[in-house]
Amino acid sequence: MTPVVGRKATGLVAATFTPLTPEGEINLLEIRPYIDYLLEQQGVKSIFVNGTTGEGMSLTVEERKLLAEEWCHKGKNKLEQVIVHVGCMSLKDSQELARHAAEIGADGIAVISPSFFKPATADALRMFLQEVAAAAPAVPFYYYHIPAVTGVNLRSRDVLEGIEKQIPSFQGLKFSGSDLMDFGQCVSYSPSHWSLLYGIDEQLLGALAMGANGAVGSTYNYLGSSVNRLMSAFHKGDLSNARTLQFQVQDILCYAIKMGFDLAVNKQLMSEVSGLALGPPRLPLLPCPQPKAHSIAQRLQQILGEQ
Repeated sequence: MTPVVGRKATGLVAATFTPLTPEGEINLLEIRPYIDYLLEQQGVKSIFVNGTTGEGMSLTVEERKLLAEEWCHKGKNKLEQVIVHVGCMSLKDSQELARHAAEIGADGIAVISPSFFKPATADALRMFLQEVAAAAPAVPFYYYHIPAVTGVNLRSRDVLEGIEKQIPSFQGLKFSGSDLMDFGQCVSYSPSHWSLLYGIDEQLLGALAMGANGAVGSTYNYLGSSVNRLMSAFHKGDLSNARTLQFQVQDILCYAIKMGFDLAVNKQLMSEVSGLALGPPRLPLLPCPQPKAHSIAQRLQQILGEQ
């Protein structure tokens, strides 16, 4: 089979939150203004939907289809890349979502490792990924590495070994881990048409030095403009300015962590900063008290002085 080479994903990719009503149902009406906010206020032109930030594993297959279709439809001719996460505990569900992503014109699909029955080896994980990718062979495919959530601590470099032979559509990696040596080895191994996207927002500068092509993260929903300047400074060789901007991101997140920072807080913070009505998280996550998110938003404004 001829390898699939899609448009290479670079720059910032916002891992989108899933808008829910106060009753916990998906709220598709917020997606169009959400896209406009990312483009106009943050300068973020690509998105990663139904992932960890989007509470993908707490949604039904049908809900994930509805969301993916709406993001693709509303983002058409606006966004550069809409990458849809299709990973599930069930191989069959993942394949169903992969086929659907192909039907709606997604620019890429990504798959997380199953985390209940975990793959014991890199070979086992590659076999799972291969079966999902085969359901949408013409769509660029990304492996989504996030060991802190999955508990699957296989080295990404081992997973990538020979993966292009098993998955001709393989296009790259979303690396949401803190092991920069493993990430660096992935960069060293990768052909030029792959995208190596880093997923730990507070360590992005280190990953750029290792050769990251871009980044996927939740904070780029509301810190995108600042992080775009960080990336621009790095690529211009202005390391001093890039460090300053990275330290600002770290200062904001350190404050948030002290306040108690989880997905529920992050989602409420996005609502505070953007004005979008994103609603609560889905159980078992509990809603964030509004004063907590407001305090973090104030801290963000103090540090950046521009929000």
